[in-house]
Amino acid sequence: MPSAEAGPASTPSRTSRVERLLAKLSPREKVGQLNQRLYGWQAVERDPRGGFRLTGLARAELDRWGGLGALYGVFRADAWSGRTWADGIRPEERAEVAALVQDEVSRAGGHGIGVLLSEEAPHGHQALGGTLLPTNLAVAAGWDPALLAEAAAAVAAELAASGVHLALVSALDLLRDPRWGRAEECFGEDPLLAAELTRALVIGMQGAERGAVGRGGVAIVLKHLAAQGEAVGGRNGQSAVIGPRDLRELHLPAARAAVEAGALGFMAAYNDIDGVPCCANRGLLTGFLRDECGFDGIVMADGLAVDRLSTMTGDPVSAAVAAIEAGVDLSLWDESFPLLEQAAVADPRVAELVDAACRRVLTLKHRVGLLGDTTPDGVLGAALGGRREALVLAGRAADGLSRRLARQSLVLLHNAGGLLPLEPRSPAKVVLAGPNARDVTALLGDYVPPLPPGSAAGLDLALRQALPDAEVVCPPGIPTAADLSGADLVILALGGTSHRSYAEEFAANGAIAGQAATATAGEGVDLAGLSLPGDQDDLVAAVRERACCPVVAVVIAGRPHVLTGVLAHTDALLWAGYPGPHGSHAIVDALFGAYEPVGRLPFTAPGHPGAVPVRYNDRHPAGDVYRDAPDPVLFPFGHGLRYRPVHFARLTAEAGADTVRVSVEVTNPGGGPAEVVVPLFGHRAGGGVLPRVRELLAFRRVTVPAGDRATVAWDLPAARCFAEGAAGRARTDLYLADLHATIRPAVRPPGPADPLPNSEES
Repeated sequence: MPSAEAGPASTPSRTSRVERLLAKLSPREKVGQLNQRLYGWQAVERDPRGGFRLTGLARAELDRWGGLGALYGVFRADAWSGRTWADGIRPEERAEVAALVQDEVSRAGGHGIGVLLSEEAPHGHQALGGTLLPTNLAVAAGWDPALLAEAAAAVAAELAASGVHLALVSALDLLRDPRWGRAEECFGEDPLLAAELTRALVIGMQGAERGAVGRGGVAIVLKHLAAQGEAVGGRNGQSAVIGPRDLRELHLPAARAAVEAGALGFMAAYNDIDGVPCCANRGLLTGFLRDECGFDGIVMADGLAVDRLSTMTGDPVSAAVAAIEAGVDLSLWDESFPLLEQAAVADPRVAELVDAACRRVLTLKHRVGLLGDTTPDGVLGAALGGRREALVLAGRAADGLSRRLARQSLVLLHNAGGLLPLEPRSPAKVVLAGPNARDVTALLGDYVPPLPPGSAAGLDLALRQALPDAEVVCPPGIPTAADLSGADLVILALGGTSHRSYAEEFAANGAIAGQAATATAGEGVDLAGLSLPGDQDDLVAAVRERACCPVVAVVIAGRPHVLTGVLAHTDALLWAGYPGPHGSHAIVDALFGAYEPVGRLPFTAPGHPGAVPVRYNDRHPAGDVYRDAPDPVLFPFGHGLRYRPVHFARLTAEAGADTVRVSVEVTNPGGGPAEVVVPLFGHRAGGGVLPRVRELLAFRRVTVPAGDRATVAWDLPAARCFAEGAAGRARTDLYLADLHATIRPAVRPPGPADPLPNSEES
């Protein structure tokens, strides 16, 4: 595999190499560089003589185009691809397969151009043996960009050791409506939290200075641009009914942060914004992304999204032209985009657009070492052993970081009378019930490969391992009186699952088609109702009525559910999201005090299924509006309890000319070090638009030693702290825990750029 280490942005040598190649390519070969039409798992097969070979389908594609732009999902293994441990590409075989593909593609056209191998990695590589992390929504509950950057770097090292160049990673969507099945892929509902976690992903994955890919890193393609989480009714890929102000304030900060961090790829979303599909939105893909933000990487269309434009343009050729005019460089499975060949012949303007897109694809290939004059780092020279060793080491690192992220993802929502943490030696009998009591797959989320047998534990096994001397009863359905007799504790494992079985029917883009057999969340599983799936509320009520001991609920889910009944009928409530393969041990360890859960909700938890969508940063408060649900919020954004107290004091703020200095004192009176998430909220008034009820202005995760105190300070841009167009009327109220402070902008003496109030320019 060619080296993935390359310099930043554009260099003279890179530009000249790309321009020389571009001049040599025929119109068909240029369009071939924009092509990602194949499903990768259909491109490689086992050779009966040993090893692997290209399929006839892949050879036909190479013969047609004299090369390939990108190849998606060669290593993908899941229910949609149909690949399992019985017939998929195993971890130790990845480098061999990648070398084969690169050798065949680079020789196909005579130009020595390799192919970009793209793989799904929303929370770990979706391949056999790929290390899985908690899903984004669970990671967001930890509020720890630094740890996410470490984990992303470890996952990227796995991908790089496998010969992968592009990691397709969800990050840009906001959780604006919990009915949307892909809520688990979001970093919550707040744009600042999402932006900082997205920035961390880019830094971790690419591992180099801005616009480059470091050794052991891969180029990231961030999904989905833009506002897909705003789709009306939570219906996947449908219209985002949103104005330009909310688009910029809510949905574009994560994309801007990604560009600042050096992201090399974005994926244009399915949805339309005010009637304009994102894949045909030049104002978004070129005006905002390239002209305003300075992005110089590639834009990939979402799967079959260009074909969908035919309903707007009238025919496939016009659909392809609309996409490339908007700024799409690389297709995904489309039949339309290859038709650019004939469009370019007929229209010189389209030919220029094809040249521009091909130039960007070739530039990215140069950055990751796929042009013919790049020195290989050894895989094509048969040094496969080093890659396999690197893959093993990266997997071990990623697995340890996944364990840490799982612990951070847990949020303590309710703890009546300080029931938790429990004493491990106290219960003689524990009853574990609920749909997720034994289910390992419920911990993982969507976009995951099949796990190796025995590689992860269900909650029942983790509980038995933690309580070897206790009787652990795990009945199906509602526990009977006999099950509950003599019990010291009941744990209810509630929630949902995004597990996709191999018996499912799938759409051409991999989403579940029709009724899901198992999944209650994930792509293609949007819900009209947000009560817990099945009869779980009845289960909770029945257990509360029959049990004579404390009842603890653990919610394992990929979306916010209405937990009003659970809160009313339990003594403690822990939200776990999809915590990944180490989730069961993390949950049990938290319940029994091995560590303290200190996560905070990255979303607003609704109190009534008919009250959604409800967000903490809306422009009007939601309380006391619905006569049948006067308090529609069960738990606010940022809510999270802890076992041991920490104290906040002395919130101060001082506005300077360009920045605002804010500080707060955090005290830990406890007997051990305390992990503390410190969120700073504001209400910005006095501007020319209606202010939001609250906004997250800054946050920090800190460790405070036992019996000590720490000062957390931020130097915030004044533009973030004060309302747009506020001028002298501006006033911002700051909130942190139960503390409050008010700031106003600093008054600067007028200068050359600041006309006097009575001047003609004012």
